[in-house]
Amino acid sequence: MFTGIVEEVGRVAELTTDPTGGHLRVECSNILPGLEVSASVSVSGCCLTVTRLDATGFWCDLAPETLNRTSFRRLQPGAQVNLEIPLTPAKFLGGHVVQGHVDGTGEFVGLPEAGEENFWLDVEVPAGLARYLVEKGSVAVEGISLTVASIDGTRLRVAIIPFTIEHTNLRTLEPGDPVNLECDVLAKYLEKLMSERAVSPPATATPAPAATPAEKTHASRITLERLLEEGF
Repeated sequence: MFTGIVEEVGRVAELTTDPTGGHLRVECSNILPGLEVSASVSVSGCCLTVTRLDATGFWCDLAPETLNRTSFRRLQPGAQVNLEIPLTPAKFLGGHVVQGHVDGTGEFVGLPEAGEENFWLDVEVPAGLARYLVEKGSVAVEGISLTVASIDGTRLRVAIIPFTIEHTNLRTLEPGDPVNLECDVLAKYLEKLMSERAVSPPATATPAPAATPAEKTHASRITLERLLEEGF
């Protein structure tokens, strides 16, 4: 479990891939004291397991699923990646609950200026993920906890301050680059629960009692769309 607050920008030192997966070595320094073999680490928003450590970095194995579903396909030696170690009970939850389970990749559109040295981050997101994004809701982009400024169809826009530009890998992205996206996990669970409740129960010998007017009114007010609008 992570917070989406980037603790260090590491450098990809080695990356090998084949049809069975791959191996990644990242050079870093600040987070090394908090890592150990078998521990989890967030690499640009993707939760990986540390398989080996040395004085200058760590190794992780990559499953084919990871390579197919993340922005790692654009990585090469020298690329910068956002790093974060897992949340502990004593750690401030400065961002939002991020699992490190990448839902898919969006396409980096650009970082147009928003005035006074601030920027907009524009990302084209898959249609299947846009439904989980709401204005003022949370989203993790490359492992960075961000607040949705607007979502217009499949175009995501987020306000970015200079500090975020300077302390993440956003400054290294080029238009068309894939970026890791993780939507708010609450929206996904709510969708599943609401869809299951909408399925009619199997027929029984004894019909269920008719809902009272109060029950009908209560049920009609709770919809997935309403919950998303309220920020759940």
